[in-house]
Amino acid sequence: MALRSLANPLLLLVCLLATAARADEPPPSESLEPIFNSRDLAGWKVPAEDYWHVIDGVLIGASDEAKQGSMLYTEEVYGDVIVEGEVRFSGEIDSGIMLRQPELQLQIGTSRKLKRDMTCSFYTGGYPEDGQAKRTDELWKPDDWNRIRIEARGDTFTVWLNGHQVTRYTNAKYAQPGPVGLQIHAGVKMKVEFRNLRALPL
Repeated sequence: MALRSLANPLLLLVCLLATAARADEPPPSESLEPIFNSRDLAGWKVPAEDYWHVIDGVLIGASDEAKQGSMLYTEEVYGDVIVEGEVRFSGEIDSGIMLRQPELQLQIGTSRKLKRDMTCSFYTGGYPEDGQAKRTDELWKPDDWNRIRIEARGDTFTVWLNGHQVTRYTNAKYAQPGPVGLQIHAGVKMKVEFRNLRALPL
């Protein structure tokens, strides 16, 4: 009888711990809503520059010989949110995913300032040490699709690359809701591709 009464609290504790562990796991991709319909740029503020196109379900941003920059923003704004998408590029590019206001950039590709790849690191006018990604060199698949997920929750921004957490950055400055933005950086001839772009307000 004593053993049975002891087992029930232990079983309850195990169940509670398992539930808490599941609660800490990021939600699956299927629970995020598409913000790109794979057909056209509906839901996005299309800039005057003709640098963004949809081909075969892929959103392509490509500069011309003038190497001018361009930004593509969602019409909807987000505060606490998870944003996820697959990214592919070849060669040297300088792109990024933007969140919040004032604007916080998650770097994709080579930094113009540092002249080295800073993918999945945060840019704030510079690259703060605690906002720089770890292990991207071993997790990134060159010339292939890579899944990037950003969670903006309060003052904390967490990034996963291909299912592995690579960055966690805290800064209370970036507090106001803003659109999701995609970047073509000026000064470099480049092409970047996105697909399966999704978001989940928190």
